Amino acid sequence: QVQLVESGGGLAQPGGSLTLSCAASGDYYGLAWFRQAPGKEREVLSCLRTLDDKVVYPDTMKGRFSSTRDAAKNIVYLQISNLKSEDTGTYICAASRGYCGSFYYAPGAYEAWGQGTQVTVSS
Repeated sequence: QVQLVESGGGLAQPGGSLTLSCAASGDYYGLAWFRQAPGKEREVLSCLRTLDDKVVYPDTMKGRFSSTRDAAKNIVYLQISNLKSEDTGTYICAASRGYCGSFYYAPGAYEAWGQGTQVTVSS
């Protein structure tokens, strides 16, 4: 069973950057980052497939979000640049036995979830 623990959240300044970590234990093939903003639906930010570390991003998230993996430590990172107030929310990582397929954007495609880490962007 996959267990996921996020870290790295906190208060950040607009225009700044932040790196979040998702430490994983167990086997998985795809690991995604989601954001849950207040009053909004959970939305996918990225999905990294362990086969080749290729990352899939929704078109709306390309540019400011970057996901990478340290395979030796089994940690997947999410770097966020040029932070905006609308980036405020809970960032959650999720693991799948699928390789970020066609439905990678759907929460139902993931079998394991972390508890999330809160990010607040404010001056």
